[in-house]
Amino acid sequence: MDSRVAGSLVLLAAVLWGTTGTAQAFAPQGASPLAIGAMRLAVGGLALLCFVLVRGTLSRKKAWPLGATLIAAVSMALYQPLFFSAVASTGVAVGTVVAIGSAPILAGMFEYVFRGVKPGQRWWLATALAVAGCVLLLGHQGEVSINIGGLLMALGAGFSFAVYTLVSKGLLAQHRPEEVVAVVFSLSAVLLSPLLLFYDLSWLLEMRGWAVVLHLGLVATALAYLLFVRGLTGIPAAHAVTLSLAEPLTAALLGIFLVGEILTLAAKFGIALLFLGLSLLTVRFRSLQQGNVPDK
Repeated sequence: MDSRVAGSLVLLAAVLWGTTGTAQAFAPQGASPLAIGAMRLAVGGLALLCFVLVRGTLSRKKAWPLGATLIAAVSMALYQPLFFSAVASTGVAVGTVVAIGSAPILAGMFEYVFRGVKPGQRWWLATALAVAGCVLLLGHQGEVSINIGGLLMALGAGFSFAVYTLVSKGLLAQHRPEEVVAVVFSLSAVLLSPLLLFYDLSWLLEMRGWAVVLHLGLVATALAYLLFVRGLTGIPAAHAVTLSLAEPLTAALLGIFLVGEILTLAAKFGIALLFLGLSLLTVRFRSLQQGNVPDK
């Protein structure tokens, strides 16, 4: 796949993920973030499975590597409770920055160790700028509190997303993107479903509750991850995870235009750094497509 198209698909996926926080803000009172996360995977996994079954693209001839498939599914299932628990323990700012900021660095390390793909200097610079932008952007969201357990869970969330991305990249060598997301997310939904037994789900009786779940499941999960995995076919896993940092950027812009949030000067500078970091990778894709020498 054309690297520019692939990068654009990943950016679009990140934009859709960025709607998650705004959508959850409209959830009925009493809706637990963990329950919302589990329902999100259930709806998204079912939608993706129906999608491939209706299209007839779920291959029964090619064997699925059991270990890699389970690792990808467990990683995605773990990401939801780890991220939400980290945010609850150590705050939105620290939890989100550590989880989202650690993911591209870990993905770059894993891709080099396990796949022999060494990130170039431009990727390191772009990632550093984007992570710094996240720190400034999210640092304005109230008082910062440090909780060791919360930090470890946030790192676990970043680790889970990095592993999911890298393993999914490997599965794409044997299966179509829609097959990979359908199988992985269906398994993830099954693994996470027991969480629903421990939470009050009465908020689903309200129309607003189902509207939020359907948006998160169909748009911010099924469609978003389908775009993300399609993009993975054309760019390295580390680059894809860095581009996914457009998620907090989207969330901040939605907060400004839809919720009426007012950003500090530091947060505005963070947005600028995020734009700069993401633009560096986009320029690199364009240079590679035109045949220029890649960065070393």
